[in-house]
Amino acid sequence: MTKERIIIGIDPGTRLMGYGVIRTNGARMETLALGVVRMSSIQDHYRRMSHILEKMYELLDEFHPDCMAIEAPFYSKNVQSMLKLGRAQGVAIAAALSRNVPVCEYAPRKIKMAVTGRGAASKEQVAVMLKQMLHFSEEPESLDATDALAVAVCHANQLILPQKTAPAGSWKAFVSKNPQRIVRK
Repeated sequence: MTKERIIIGIDPGTRLMGYGVIRTNGARMETLALGVVRMSSIQDHYRRMSHILEKMYELLDEFHPDCMAIEAPFYSKNVQSMLKLGRAQGVAIAAALSRNVPVCEYAPRKIKMAVTGRGAASKEQVAVMLKQMLHFSEEPESLDATDALAVAVCHANQLILPQKTAPAGSWKAFVSKNPQRIVRK
């Protein structure tokens, strides 16, 4: 018997933080919430962190997720931007952990691969694929919201797919999954 789970996905940011909440039951997924937390009007960086914390508590208390999946920051040449993004991510993680919600982190390429099959997919391609997968008709406020939803879907896929013993693209993984296709002479 499969267990129903609620997963919150977070796309951290200091101007916009995307969130997406899904309910899973086996391979079935349903969107519960999708949106963004806007902070561009808040000038003080530390006030933005406080706002993130408050909004995270609101989301966690409303949906009582079983786990939180968050997008890992990607490499940037701008050290100050990376530092600020890391703070926003840290605040979101701390909020979840303070509510005893386990946290998983995924690289942007892995998230895109889980949703579209392409690690280099655009934000627009991810959004279109999510609309098809999850059958939501409303237009999201921002692509940051669909990015957050993609993080939750990526985590849900990790829970339902069997764990791999070798990297997905390796020869060893192919052989172990497809023994009937290997001809030995």
